[in-house]
Amino acid sequence: MKNTIATLCGILLFSTLLHGCDKLKFDDKPQIEDINSVGCLITNDFYAVHFSAYLKSSGGNDRDALLRPYCQDIPGVGKAFFAADLIDRDIRKTPIGVRVVEVQKTGSKPDDFTELRTIAEFPAKLYPRGVVEAQADIDKNGDYVLVLIVGGEDALAEEDKLKIPFTVGGNPFGLSTIELSALAGGGLLLVVGVFFLVVFLRKKRAARRALEG
Repeated sequence: MKNTIATLCGILLFSTLLHGCDKLKFDDKPQIEDINSVGCLITNDFYAVHFSAYLKSSGGNDRDALLRPYCQDIPGVGKAFFAADLIDRDIRKTPIGVRVVEVQKTGSKPDDFTELRTIAEFPAKLYPRGVVEAQADIDKNGDYVLVLIVGGEDALAEEDKLKIPFTVGGNPFGLSTIELSALAGGGLLLVVGVFFLVVFLRKKRAARRALEG
């Protein structure tokens, strides 16, 4: 009986995870999970990039951990490496500056924040290969924003600043939003499924005892 329950629970969890990954949709910008490529798709009204973050742990030189890509949830502090693949080929001919800032959220929108300090800043230059790269030493958990300034010093409009928010330490396993949502939904359905299974088995056992009596 225990083996039967364990098997049913395993099947239920597996099917739930598949269902969650297939049905979950994202409508808010710029935090859009891109399950078909490394990292995630970040957009504003004018620009779009594939963003990925990599972490070198302050506790060692784990090559596997360094090569693992994250999106907007970095599991902990350390030296972080950022890569933004420019989707629009035209801006490869435009200088792009980079800033990494620690922020304090003031609302639910990606632009609702107050800058606390600048972690790293890189002067504008051309990226003809289409990949903007930067790095920063993250020394504490919290909320951060990587700002790509298209046009460098000539970027006057707010639309020329592509802001990529990310969190450090809020997700210790570095799971994506899809994975976290699927696991949460799967766990909830698993608990509900086990509950009804136990109730069903108890009723069946009670009915058998009544017949035998």
